[in-house]
Amino acid sequence: MPDFPNIILYAIPFFILAMALELYVTTRAQLKHVKGYETKDALASISMGLGNVILGFASKAVVLLAFFWVYDNFKLFETPITWWSFALLFFADDLSYYWFHRISHECRLFWASHVVHHSSQHYNLSTALRQTWSGSFYTFIFWLWLPLLGFHPAMIMLQMSISLLYQFWIHTEAIDKMPRWFEAVFNTPSHHRVHHGSNPIYLDRNHAGILIIWDKFFGTFQPELKEEKVTYGLVKNIKTFNPVKIAFMEWLYMFRDALTGRKTLKERLSYFIKPPGWKHDGTGKISEDLRKEWLNENG
Repeated sequence: MPDFPNIILYAIPFFILAMALELYVTTRAQLKHVKGYETKDALASISMGLGNVILGFASKAVVLLAFFWVYDNFKLFETPITWWSFALLFFADDLSYYWFHRISHECRLFWASHVVHHSSQHYNLSTALRQTWSGSFYTFIFWLWLPLLGFHPAMIMLQMSISLLYQFWIHTEAIDKMPRWFEAVFNTPSHHRVHHGSNPIYLDRNHAGILIIWDKFFGTFQPELKEEKVTYGLVKNIKTFNPVKIAFMEWLYMFRDALTGRKTLKERLSYFIKPPGWKHDGTGKISEDLRKEWLNENG
């Protein structure tokens, strides 16, 4: 098995330095458009990140076992570990991430773990560390087609880590816009601010990992509008900085909605499959409903 380093662990000092630099720059510059850090919120995000790293030792074992099971038993051909296979893997991994991320907003079972990352009403580098404690154990299914194509599991895990590292720096308000050519191809702070917005026009948009081209191709791209300042957080924000509650509140709400009250089996199952906001009695509103209402009012 190739011996690739765990680059996430090596990057932790960089995360700390980058957050300190962002805090210094935004405080000294007194940027009007930057909300800045809130101690309790930042500590909650950092705690979520540390929990994700600790649980990552167990979740990575599960993921590797699944990848190796497919790779050893079902791969269609052998893809060598070389420069061109890493180039192909870069695009394949990024496409996998796009669909994982998009489905995580459109299916409540996946949203239950992903909502953690959107639960902060602040947007800074500490927000990037607000990661799930549960999702890593099952969201890997979006990458199972890669070992099927013969990509070695260690290669896949390395590229997934590279993607995660790239996405750290885009969680900031300190950078307004990158050069136009960069904005056209890559995910940027501006594009990702939109993704973290609870404004109806911004909901469920810009699911990119590294390349924003997927959103443009699949019709989920939304530029950041100067006349519509991003409001961060959830449509209905949680009111806690407790990491355990942040990690598992949506799981509790999902099972409560599915298992209590008078509902058919189909309706109960739908609470796991349908988008967040859906209700069996028709009283709920999903992101698409909220967006249409906004467009009708502001169009």
